[in-house]
Amino acid sequence: MTRYRFVIFDFDGTLADSFGWFLANVNGVADRFGFRRVCDDDVEALRSTAPRDILAKLDVPHWKLPRIARHMRRLKTADLDTITLFPGAERMLRTLAADGIALAMVSSDNESNVRRALGPDICGLFSHFACGASLFGKAPKFKRVMRKAGQAATETLAIGDDLRDLEAARQAGIAFGAVAWGYASAEALLAQAPEEFFASIDDIVGRLATSGAPA
Repeated sequence: MTRYRFVIFDFDGTLADSFGWFLANVNGVADRFGFRRVCDDDVEALRSTAPRDILAKLDVPHWKLPRIARHMRRLKTADLDTITLFPGAERMLRTLAADGIALAMVSSDNESNVRRALGPDICGLFSHFACGASLFGKAPKFKRVMRKAGQAATETLAIGDDLRDLEAARQAGIAFGAVAWGYASAEALLAQAPEEFFASIDDIVGRLATSGAPA
């Protein structure tokens, strides 16, 4: 039986297939806010680069980050109907919930976007949401949902696709499960030795659900 009874999910790149949308919009945002455009040849290298180093490579001024984030969220809200969940994500969430694993959502996107993209039925599978950008990152949000849910750090797993998610999980004292299909490359995530690594959506079910099989 899995030792994780509380699983905290990231949204973009983990449940939602939004990387294509990001690539389609990032250069327009670059032109608007005056940082370097992303060329096709840059993409794979950036996926293996730490977020702080990405900002440096693209010459993104730190003082503009809040404005850039707000603008990106507005663009995403307008395009949300074009962003879908990864195939099998809903089935995986339903299987974990049916297995008695409590679920939470921690995302840097705003909660209304996340709820709209998931839909009310899937949202009902999550006991807690902690969304929105924060100067302090996700670690305080991880701790907040654990506290509200009454869950122990030793039985909690954060699942995400980003090196920042991994760092935040370590700061919060919880295990991290890296996914192979998100924004950061699998190689970059594996180099940081996450406690769990999932090669596919069904792999999450196989590793975490007591039954070991999708519902």
